[in-house]
Amino acid sequence: MKITVTRRLGGAIIFILSSLLLPACSYNPFPTNATQPQEKSVEWNKHGGDDGEQRFSPLQKITPDNIANLGLSWSFDLGVSRGIESTPIVVDGTIYVTATWNIVSALDAKTGALRWQFDPQVDRSKAADLCCDAVNRGVAFSDGKIITGTIDGRLIALDAKSGIKLWDVVTVDQSQPYTITGAPRIVKGKVFIGNGGAEYGVRGYMSAYDINNGNMLWRFYTVPGNPADGITNPAMARAATTWTGEWWKFGGGGTAWDSMAYDAELDLLYIGVGNGSPWNQSIRSPGGGDNLYLSSIVALRPDTGEYVWHYQTTPGESWDYTATQHMILADLEIGGKDRKVIMQAPKNGFFYVIDRATGELLSAENYVPVNWASHIDLKTGRPVEVPEARYGSQSPHTQMPGPFGGHNWHPMAYSPNTGLVYIPAIETPFVYAKDKDFSYKEGRWNTGADMTKTSLPTNEADFKAIKEMLKGRLIAWDPVKQKRAWQVEHSSPWNGGVLATAGGLVFQGNASAKLVAYRADDGTPVWDFFAQTGIVAPPISYQIDGEQYIAVASGWGGTFALLYGGVLPEKQATAGIKRGLGRLMVFKLGGQAKLPALSDLVERKPTPPASTADKATVANGNRLYDINCAVCHGDHAISSGLVPDLRWTPFLASDDALRLVAHDGISSTKGMPSFHGVLTEQDLHAIRAYIISSAHKGLKNE
Repeated sequence: MKITVTRRLGGAIIFILSSLLLPACSYNPFPTNATQPQEKSVEWNKHGGDDGEQRFSPLQKITPDNIANLGLSWSFDLGVSRGIESTPIVVDGTIYVTATWNIVSALDAKTGALRWQFDPQVDRSKAADLCCDAVNRGVAFSDGKIITGTIDGRLIALDAKSGIKLWDVVTVDQSQPYTITGAPRIVKGKVFIGNGGAEYGVRGYMSAYDINNGNMLWRFYTVPGNPADGITNPAMARAATTWTGEWWKFGGGGTAWDSMAYDAELDLLYIGVGNGSPWNQSIRSPGGGDNLYLSSIVALRPDTGEYVWHYQTTPGESWDYTATQHMILADLEIGGKDRKVIMQAPKNGFFYVIDRATGELLSAENYVPVNWASHIDLKTGRPVEVPEARYGSQSPHTQMPGPFGGHNWHPMAYSPNTGLVYIPAIETPFVYAKDKDFSYKEGRWNTGADMTKTSLPTNEADFKAIKEMLKGRLIAWDPVKQKRAWQVEHSSPWNGGVLATAGGLVFQGNASAKLVAYRADDGTPVWDFFAQTGIVAPPISYQIDGEQYIAVASGWGGTFALLYGGVLPEKQATAGIKRGLGRLMVFKLGGQAKLPALSDLVERKPTPPASTADKATVANGNRLYDINCAVCHGDHAISSGLVPDLRWTPFLASDDALRLVAHDGISSTKGMPSFHGVLTEQDLHAIRAYIISSAHKGLKNE
């Protein structure tokens, strides 16, 4: 392998110039030859299309030549607009989709008729434990059962035909701030599920359950616990040597909240492991160390949970650089040899090609601008860090990528026909600085980073400059040559997951409220559909009675949308993020259905109370708001519309009114947590003063 790397002085941005490698080939779980019978039903019965998670459909009836005839066949109103991230599953003519608060709908996949709906009645006060919106990424199917995870940490089995609950088990200690937002996976009669909550101080793990009765079969912890409790296995013994201090008091993190893949031939289950708790390593592990198995791909035996190998993408993780992002299995020809690989574009900005049998790193190059490391050393497999990036004792460092990553949870896709991986990429700088006043708050947001440094500027020139730095792209990446083949620019960083098809197309939704189809070979856009709301979920494709369908769930949301969706609005997406526009939309050639007409979404803004507080109180309220409120209600108190805009809430009328919500918890059943024991009455007074000031001030771009 020959790789030439040049970089801008200071290691700011790395560009790959050349690599003498041969093209991709072979691995394809779906035969796609032109003579394949196309009249039978073709399902989408696994989260990623197959166990290798390629998100590639073998269907080829919809092509660049006829896609102009693609139209809406039917749509189903999910009743919400907030954070629809579900991958639909299609089995035996039924399509299953989840929405906010884990409600499962089963629909006729041909007509959209509702067959059944299941509401797990989750405790909505668990919204206090959600870092990134009340989302859910879908269900799993096997043995006539639909399996779903819930925000409050349960795993539930439903009869696929009737929706009747078969079993319901709690997978977490519900007294701790664990959550489930990811889709389960099922292999060999076992259901696998992880959890989230690292920012709130939990210890991550992956568990396996018997699909027949919900009995837990094994559990693999991703980080070591308190040494006084003993070491449970060799994998944890190895990990414990890479931590220092008293990390277990902060939970440690390492939650496996999303991605998995499975290789039946090797009988290996691959899990992606998340960030540390807190983010700032100098707090949780003051003596340094790799902190295994944070930010790692870990290979396990699915029958026992036995550790086989790991590869750590970000040793000593300190930036929320998770490795929970989508993983894809493929067979590639590299350097004249056929290699069974696992590919990942995690948050840290580098695209990794790894031997999935051994964990050997084969190549790693940056797919977005990176300035926390100059490159990945292929001999050691480790990043060569820029010293300034370690913000534990350094000055603030403006860094690329930020905690949204170069790629977040939105799934990639791989086409064996083109040999390209299609990445929904993100470019968002972030100022990392140590929180000098950090004190651990049990069950609350604990990063160890100074979150007040991350607020967008209010002066027009600086705001415009930063806004221009925030980019979203669809990148077609050659994993053998380790360089981009083509890319498409988006107007917002926060766009949807991707589907590739044998018809030569790539489908992706975006923040501008459109589902778009591109030519898979060169990225030319050939079709789009206005969805009335932004799309973050990935599309799928299936076939019934010889007819190919494309399906996608709409409804903008997630952490970026909550935090910046109001400050950085997209013209069309802003119109679509009001309530009631989340839908499952299904398309086919010749489809003639229409979405309901958009009603008048302009809301009259009430006059806020007078702004009478002094500057010191407003400044303190700004600090407290950024730490406790901005992640849901938006930067500068400007909401995306997914949750109430606090500048116009009637509860702003008085300190007593605000206390009813923020302290007494009268809206906890709607997802608004109580901050009792976290915020004092003086704190709430300051926050109210800041919100009132923001309501009067506003931003010119609003």
